[in-house]
Amino acid sequence: MNVIAYCDGASRGNPGLSSYGIVVYDLDGKELHRGRRALGHGTNNQAEYQGAIAALEAALGLGAREVELRMDSELVIRQLSGRYKVRNPKLIPLYKRILDLRSRFDRVALVHVPRAQNSVADALANEALDRRGA
Repeated sequence: MNVIAYCDGASRGNPGLSSYGIVVYDLDGKELHRGRRALGHGTNNQAEYQGAIAALEAALGLGAREVELRMDSELVIRQLSGRYKVRNPKLIPLYKRILDLRSRFDRVALVHVPRAQNSVADALANEALDRRGA
């Protein structure tokens, strides 16, 4: 099975209360999974990484062999593709977790999308914050 996974992280204050939202579709556009989670205090970049981890974990749980991971964080996409180094000590364990998850798939494509194309994951991330009263 091949899937397209969208993820987004949010932080109100940076750092501040943070969250992520994810949604996974099959190649025909049928929604297979969605999720959101408030994370507590963290940066936007930490939340973006947590969202990518959750999206890949959801894809694994669905039995996907190939994933196109779409997100609007250009920084995270560039770090995951090796264009930028990960220097922030708080991001390194999250980065390593994603590398481990990527190794479990036959293929993971990383795609930067404009925020407008990531609206469902963005809305889910914000809903998670709203439910926490942030």
